Amino acid sequence: MRFSYESLPPSDKLLTAAASVAASAILLKSIASDLIPEQIQTYFCSSLAKLSGKLSSQLTVVVDEFDGLTSNQMFDAANVYLATRISRATQRIKVTKPPKEQDFAVTVDKNQEIVDVHGGIQFKWTSQSAAVKQKSKNENSRSELRYLELSFNRKHKDYVLRVYLPYILAKAKEMKEEMRTVRLHTVDYSGTDYWSSVVLNNPATFQTMAMDPDTKRELMEDLDRFVTRKDYYRRVGKAWKRGYLFYGPPGTGKSSLVAAMANYLKFDVYDLDLREVQCNSDLRRLLIGSANRSILVIEDIDCNVGLQNRESTEGVTPEDDKITLSGLLNFIDGLWSSCGDERIIVFTTNHKNRLDPALLRPGRMDVQLEMSYCTFSGFKILASTYLRIEDHSLFPVIGELLEKVQATPAEVAGELMKSEDAVISLPSLIDFLKGKEIRAQY
Repeated sequence: MRFSYESLPPSDKLLTAAASVAASAILLKSIASDLIPEQIQTYFCSSLAKLSGKLSSQLTVVVDEFDGLTSNQMFDAANVYLATRISRATQRIKVTKPPKEQDFAVTVDKNQEIVDVHGGIQFKWTSQSAAVKQKSKNENSRSELRYLELSFNRKHKDYVLRVYLPYILAKAKEMKEEMRTVRLHTVDYSGTDYWSSVVLNNPATFQTMAMDPDTKRELMEDLDRFVTRKDYYRRVGKAWKRGYLFYGPPGTGKSSLVAAMANYLKFDVYDLDLREVQCNSDLRRLLIGSANRSILVIEDIDCNVGLQNRESTEGVTPEDDKITLSGLLNFIDGLWSSCGDERIIVFTTNHKNRLDPALLRPGRMDVQLEMSYCTFSGFKILASTYLRIEDHSLFPVIGELLEKVQATPAEVAGELMKSEDAVISLPSLIDFLKGKEIRAQY
């Protein structure tokens, strides 16, 4: 039997027939809605959905934004991860500016599909939301619940739960650390946790620190070892913390070294000025208010506050408006020191000999690092940083002078900053060092 286009009815009749069928379908749906009880409609729809699910090879995992009132860590991690998987096919994205961050946060808008491939398996993510019926007029109540749908072939369910989702959690944590803005916290009694913060814009790094190369390497290795020993500290029953004492004359880079450590580890810095702390109970509140993965700094510990020796605190009542040495020691390695994980405590002082020996025992100050005067190796680091030179004909003269006179890295850097031209700044530095040599003779 031959088919002929001439045997088809005219196009206007086809359109009329199609419109009639569509109208009939709408009419039947309307009649069904009116005549068939809602429970029966729901039953048939549910049955069809179950039948469709049994016939389909796809499995969908739903990741809600909240688990009750608790934020779902998997949802947050997936949003961070999926932001890196946005492609040209994505038509809508959401951009927000967190109040305490410098960069924008990019997420996928709802009903947008993101395709990801991991382990040779294709996964489809879709951002969704569902309206929430308001039970109260509370302005803080949520009007919608967000969730993510992850679709894949059901045969890969075990791979998703054991490999893919844990990979996203780990990857998102790594990305957050890379994007994290280091903040400087200072004591503020007007806040709920006694701290206020600003972005730490100090650009100091280990590369720019005018330190002995071996000392610098040992310190970086100690920090790397500390942040990877969570299980070790738990196994030996110790709080996951590390104590450092930086001592030496002013201008040797103690504060800059703290900033370099913070930038290296991406740890926030809590600057604790003991002169602003009224009593031991406030000291405990400040500790509780500080976050994990942070560096607590107490600068100039020898003169920051007139700490009493433990022998002189006998008979002192808790109401006394002062900080005691016993309170500070308990703050460092007593029970209150266990209120947090992965914390570093740094003391700085210009006069180590003035410190109470109780502060220096092992377990309180794990590492004691002397910050001394500028050496020739330290000068070369400064010259590379400030002048962008690795060698110069005047370097030997400067090296000989640094062996004779005591000049701090801050003093050397001050001379180098007078001009970016080595022809000007290096002779100025030599004159400065010769002047110190002459003055030292009298």
